[in-house]
Amino acid sequence: MEHQHDRIAELALDWHRAGRGAVLATVVETWGSAPRQAGSQLVIDAGGAIMGSVSGGCVEGAVIVEAREALQDGRPRLLTFGVSDDTAFTVGLACGGTIRILLEPVGAALPEQMLADLVMARASRQPLAYVVNLTSWQRRLISGPPDALEKAAADPLAHPLAGTVAARMRADATGMAEDWFVSIHNPALRMVIVGAVHIAQPLVLMARACGYDVTLIDPRETFGSAARFPDTPILDSWPDEALAALAPDARTAAVTLTHDPKLDDPAIRIALGSDCFYLGCLGSSRTHAKRLERLAAAGVTPAQIARIHAPVGLDIGAKSPAEIAVSIMAQITRVLRKG
Repeated sequence: MEHQHDRIAELALDWHRAGRGAVLATVVETWGSAPRQAGSQLVIDAGGAIMGSVSGGCVEGAVIVEAREALQDGRPRLLTFGVSDDTAFTVGLACGGTIRILLEPVGAALPEQMLADLVMARASRQPLAYVVNLTSWQRRLISGPPDALEKAAADPLAHPLAGTVAARMRADATGMAEDWFVSIHNPALRMVIVGAVHIAQPLVLMARACGYDVTLIDPRETFGSAARFPDTPILDSWPDEALAALAPDARTAAVTLTHDPKLDDPAIRIALGSDCFYLGCLGSSRTHAKRLERLAAAGVTPAQIARIHAPVGLDIGAKSPAEIAVSIMAQITRVLRKG
């Protein structure tokens, strides 16, 4: 579920175009136990209205003052703040740290069209990076996906940061690369679950807590009800049709849980034909062996079959639905972060 705090770039563009003025404040570097990680953002308008956070409340007041001055002179700024132990304690930290914050007035320092292009790429789920040199103030957008950037990095005409951006996209790691600040804008992670069964209930909650947008697919009305899955999008069409319409990409994890070949198998074939980074299928080793026979008979290649994680989840001896959901979420996280 998207919140306003996830739409800082979009709000900055809206506020600028509405004549309110907008300054983007972005954490570019941290040391110690800093309150917010690199990439955290705050947008400030000419009247001092804000959305977002760069410090959990420690330095926002000073940032707002500097931002309003930046709107007047149109110049970017780099601010460095040390958060004392006493101040850190008031926002729930064990000890203080240091944060470095970039202020960019939209229109004057950060071109409106560049911000609009970034917003458009985010809306269309296109991975990209916004890079800015904190010495020369050069700026540009570098588009993904990581595979293409890695290939482009060998080209002498490619941007020298292409390889760095590819690696940071894979790791979801915004931060400094020498004099450049590299802000990664990956599409939101998605999880598509086929089968609104008992395991899906804790899995939905865990996936949301890990930052995934979750969609359930189940044509069986008794299973896929709003009462059992409140605030969760539920598609009641056949799983293969629903999954194809969702167009799984490299930021999508797919999990099949129905135990019914009529529902699972067609969805599995769609997932295997997509770029989803993870496909996990519920079922015992014996059940999975029979599944593989059916998939092979349907023309699924050995290379595609090798992408399936089954029995789904890490082998942690899980028994209950919640424990199985933990094992699934852990396996998805391992594949995402470690490949």
